[in-house]
Amino acid sequence: MRYTRGRESRVSQRQHWMGWLLVFGLVVVGAHLMQNARQQTGETTREYSDFLDQLRQGKVQSVTVVEPGRLLLVQFRGNERRVRVPGPGSLEVLDRHLAREQPSGMPVKVEYVTPSPWADALRHLVLATPLLVLLVLLYANLLRQVGAGNAQAMSFNRSRARRLSDAMPRKTFDDVAGVDEAKEELVEIVDFLRQGEKYQRLGAQIPKGVLLMGPPGCGKTLLARAVAGEAEVPFFHISGSDFVEMFVGVGASRVRDLFEQAKVNRPCIVFIDELDAVGRQRGAGLGGGHDEREQTVNQLLVEMDGFEPNAGIIVMAATNRPDILDPALLRPGRFDRRVVVDSPDFGGRRDILALYIKAKPVAPDVDIDVLARQTAGLTGADLYSIINEASILAAGRDEPLISMAHCEEAIERVVAGRERRSRVLTPTERASVANHEAGHALVSYFLPSCPMVHKVTILPRGMALGYVLTLPNEERFNHTRAELLARLAQGLGGRAAEELVYGPDGITTGAENDLERVTDLARAMVCDYGMSPAIGPRALGRHHGPIFLGRDLAEERNYSEQIAHTVDEEIRRLVDDAYAQATSIISERRAELEKLVAVLLERETLHGGDLEAMLGPPPAKVGLAAEELVALETRPAGAQ
Repeated sequence: MRYTRGRESRVSQRQHWMGWLLVFGLVVVGAHLMQNARQQTGETTREYSDFLDQLRQGKVQSVTVVEPGRLLLVQFRGNERRVRVPGPGSLEVLDRHLAREQPSGMPVKVEYVTPSPWADALRHLVLATPLLVLLVLLYANLLRQVGAGNAQAMSFNRSRARRLSDAMPRKTFDDVAGVDEAKEELVEIVDFLRQGEKYQRLGAQIPKGVLLMGPPGCGKTLLARAVAGEAEVPFFHISGSDFVEMFVGVGASRVRDLFEQAKVNRPCIVFIDELDAVGRQRGAGLGGGHDEREQTVNQLLVEMDGFEPNAGIIVMAATNRPDILDPALLRPGRFDRRVVVDSPDFGGRRDILALYIKAKPVAPDVDIDVLARQTAGLTGADLYSIINEASILAAGRDEPLISMAHCEEAIERVVAGRERRSRVLTPTERASVANHEAGHALVSYFLPSCPMVHKVTILPRGMALGYVLTLPNEERFNHTRAELLARLAQGLGGRAAEELVYGPDGITTGAENDLERVTDLARAMVCDYGMSPAIGPRALGRHHGPIFLGRDLAEERNYSEQIAHTVDEEIRRLVDDAYAQATSIISERRAELEKLVAVLLERETLHGGDLEAMLGPPPAKVGLAAEELVALETRPAGAQ
C-alpha cells in the first residue's frame, strides 16, 4: 500500500523552512540596502557640538539645511562625503550659531532645502520595506496555521480508514496455508463479488458480515489481506481503536463517514481489525453516564443492518476475544458468518512450513514432518518466526543452506528462549539441575501415557536452567484421565528426584513452575473436567468478570463451603498420588537416574536415541504407531 500522508508532511515541512529562509534573506538584504543608502547620502553621523567645533576652526565648507532645526548635511573641507548632523531644534538658533561661530575669511555656504513630503515618505518606506515584508510573511504564516487548525478540527470526525492501493504487492489465497476451511468460506465471498449474478439468479444473498475469530498469530489479518488481493474490489481497512476518541460523538461520526465512503465505492469490502476494541458488550459503563464506545457500537449496528440497506458492502472483522463482543453484533444480518481461525493441526503446520521453506535454500536433511510434530500447539506466526530464526542462524554461521540442526535450534529459541551460556552455575547447582531434569525424563520415558522424550538438556535457555522436550505421539484434541494423571506425575518427577537424592532439606526452588502447572491441572480435573469420583461429573465455579475489566478475572463460587473443602481434598489427593507414582518410578530405577545424571553433566544435552541406548527400550506408548516409533528413535545419538 502506498500512502501519501508522510510525503505531504515532508513537503509541508520543506516549504515551511524555505519560507523562513526567505524571510531571513530579506532581512539581510534590507539591512544591506539601508547601510548603502546611508553611505550614499554621506550618512556619517556627528554630534552638533562637534559641528560647532569644526565651524570655529574653519573646517566647514558648506551646510545644507534639509529639515530646518532638525537635520543638517555638512560638507567639511578636504572631505568628499557629507556628514549628518542633528540640528539644534530651531532655525533661528542655527542661523545665530552660523553667524557667530563662523571665522572671518572662511565663508560657509548655506543652502536651505525643503524636501517633498512624498519623497521623504518614500525614503522611509524603502528603508522599512524589509520589516514590512517580514510582518506580512509572519501574518500569512499565522493565517495558514489557523486555517490548518480549523481544517483539522473539521476533519476530526472523518474516518481514518485507508483504501488498499493498487501499487501494493497483494496477497492471495496461495500465500495462506494451514486454514483450509476458513479459506473455503472466504472463497465464496470473493466469488460472489466477482460473479454476483449467478447467486442473485437463485435468490441467494451474500452474508453482510464475516467475523474472523481465533487466537493471536493464526492468520486472521493475513486471510483478510488475501481476500483483498483476490476480490479485485475496493478494500478499506481500519483498526477498531481508530474509532474511539476522548471527544463525545467522534466514534459514531467516523463510523458514518466510513460507510459513506463504502457506499460510493460499492461493491467493496470494509475490514475492521481488532473489533473487540470498539465492539465490546454494552451496558458496562460505571455510574450510568454517557459511554462513547456504546454510541460507536450503536452506530455500527445501524450501519450494518439498519433502516437503510447497505447492499454490496461486506464487513469483515477480526478479533481474539469473541466472548466480549456485543450480542447484537453477532446476530444474523450483521456478522452472519463466523470463521474460526484456530491453531493449525499437524497437516496445517506441515503445509505452513512447506510454504515458508519453499522460498529459502534448505539442505536435504530438513524433514518437514518431523518439524511439524515438534511444533504441536504453535501458531502460523510462531512457525514463520521459527523459519526466520533458522535463516538467521545459517547466515550468522556463514553456511549456504538451512539445515535440520538450524531448524531445531530455532524451535528451541521460539519455545524456550535463547541459550544462555553466560549463566555459569556452580557444580552443586549443575548437579541439582541434572537430577531435576533426569527425574522428569525418567518418568516421561517409563510411563506409557506420557509422550516420547525428544531432548533433555541442562543448558540454561530463556528463564529455565534446564528442560525436557517431549514429542507428542499424535495429534490429539481430547485427553483421557490416564493421560492427565501421567502429566501430573511427569511434572512432579523433578521434585521427586531432588528429594530422593538430597533428602527433604535438599529440595530447591527449581520446581516452582512445575508445582504451579500441576496444581492448575489438578484443579481443572476436579472443577472443570469432572474427573474426581468424590465430586462427580459436575462443573464448579463460573469464570467471568465485569465487562469493563475483561472476562476471566473472577470466579463466582456456585458451591458450598463443604464442597470447597472436598475440592481441596481431591486436588491434594491427585497431586499426592502423582508424586507417589513419580517417586516410585525413580526409586525403582535409581541406578538409571545416577547414570543419566552423570552423562548429562558430561554432555549437557541428550536426545531420544541416547536415552534408549542407556535405559533400554521404553514401554509401548499409547496411541503411537510402530513405524512412527522407529522413525523417532533412529535419530543419531548426540545429533544437534
